[in-house]
Amino acid sequence: MKLRAVAFDIYHTLFEVGPPPADADERWEALWKDALADPPRLTLDEFAVECDKIIRREHAAARRVGVLYPEIYWPAVAKEALPELARLGETERDEVLYQHAKLQRTVRLMPGAAETLSDLARRRVLLGLISNCQPYTLRELDSALSTGHIHRSVFKAELCFFSFKAGYSKPNPHAFRVLAAQLQACEVSTAETLVVGNRLDHDLEPAQAQGFQTWLLTAAPSADGHTGGDWPLLRRHIATRIVS
Repeated sequence: MKLRAVAFDIYHTLFEVGPPPADADERWEALWKDALADPPRLTLDEFAVECDKIIRREHAAARRVGVLYPEIYWPAVAKEALPELARLGETERDEVLYQHAKLQRTVRLMPGAAETLSDLARRRVLLGLISNCQPYTLRELDSALSTGHIHRSVFKAELCFFSFKAGYSKPNPHAFRVLAAQLQACEVSTAETLVVGNRLDHDLEPAQAQGFQTWLLTAAPSADGHTGGDWPLLRRHIATRIVS
């Protein structure tokens, strides 16, 4: 089956994810003092503990009403764990949360991703995103894409599923049903769409159950019977299947 659309996971697929910066604790203290003009009330680890308590509570509440794989909205969790954020305007608060995200891990665009995305956009293949993520992810994405001279607008907004907006996350099958419905509105079938991700359980298996083609993003060609490999290999795979 030829390809007319490709939907990508973000973390460990579009993004290479590395360890947090070595000076994360010091940068957290500086961030707190700069934003709130006070010595930090919580260390970085203590803030994480408070947030984890709230996330567990919210996940349990969602599961009680039947939500599979619930997702939280990170800004709400952070504001509850850190009431001091209420002193800030929305722009300043979003900046604090974005800077905090940069203390959790480092991200950069995967080698070969920029060339593949540019090529697909040039060929007018519909591009989408299907990712478990939070609002700060979109800023991370903008920053990473800019290093490859790409704008987020290459992804069709109607073909983007972000878990923080839905209240549930992959591998909930509804995530892939939503993408399938959005594709139908573009007169594209799931059989004409490739889902690219790095996990069998969260990406490939639920996508295949909805009739999508799939690609397992790995450092080397997949040896377990799944179609997969790195970005250059993915680019070659797609090139042979694009409708002219």
